[in-house]
Amino acid sequence: MLIPRATYTGPMEALSHSLGQTSSGSGQATPLWPCLAAARHTLALRLPLRLRTTRAELAVGSVSDAHLQALAAWPQWVHLTADAVCLTLGDSPEARTRHWADMNAGLRAQGLIRAWRDEPYGVWDAQGVCHATIERAASRFWGTLTLGAHCNGYVADEHGRPTHLWVAKRSLSKPTDPGRLDNLIGGGVPLGQSPWEALQREAFEEAGLGPEEIAQATPGSVIELHCDIPEGLQREHLHVFDLRLAPGRTPVNQDGEVAWHQCWPVADALAAAAQGQMTVDAALATLDFAVRWELIEPSNPAAKALRSLVKPKKPA
Repeated sequence: MLIPRATYTGPMEALSHSLGQTSSGSGQATPLWPCLAAARHTLALRLPLRLRTTRAELAVGSVSDAHLQALAAWPQWVHLTADAVCLTLGDSPEARTRHWADMNAGLRAQGLIRAWRDEPYGVWDAQGVCHATIERAASRFWGTLTLGAHCNGYVADEHGRPTHLWVAKRSLSKPTDPGRLDNLIGGGVPLGQSPWEALQREAFEEAGLGPEEIAQATPGSVIELHCDIPEGLQREHLHVFDLRLAPGRTPVNQDGEVAWHQCWPVADALAAAAQGQMTVDAALATLDFAVRWELIEPSNPAAKALRSLVKPKKPA
């Protein structure tokens, strides 16, 4: 059930304080901002995934212990050691991509790769070098790094202070998190695009925004997720952006992946995120917005917890 859209009129300090506490609507205290724990929640045992070439052995992901037996179908490419899963797929990106696709097709047929998207994602090493291309859904099975881009759409008063946030509801046909609440714009970053470029594309597809509008977006934090999800392991760098929209500018979805957009008072949007009504990614992006705009005090427990998830910025 969605919370009422009653405009918050009290002091922002009271809002900030309440959003760092617990909710007890059912009579039993429940921690707020469950996205913070979810972003680091891992229970499945996994072995590191290493990609072997003639020049090096590269750490690129991990595989669940529960899935190791399935990999025995490809002894020509998969070598299990006591402490790692090692792939020998060839010395060219093209060969690695081709052989990896064969394995992914087999794993999909077994139901071990879920929510297939037909979207190309890169396999990156720690230095940011791409060594192969795999299907987006397969990245969760192999625990490879992915990138995401989310944008908080907001309306501000005459002083530039945010008063409202645009909230989206995901379509019931979405392969992941159907029907959950989301940010104005949110999506994965396919191979060949930067987070900024992916945001430009998603802006029109999800909200009907033109290039001149989304060009006004400003970067926020980059949040690092490392957590178990139904599809496997989500190891992702979530790039957060903010976009101020004029009062009366209503987003219009173009691709059928959003059920609706609604403009909520800031307090209602933050409460929905804090109570777990949004996807984990969207709630983290919303919390990041609230912290950066000082809608939540820096001393708030949620703000402190978020800082441990934010990727340090590189020196200028």
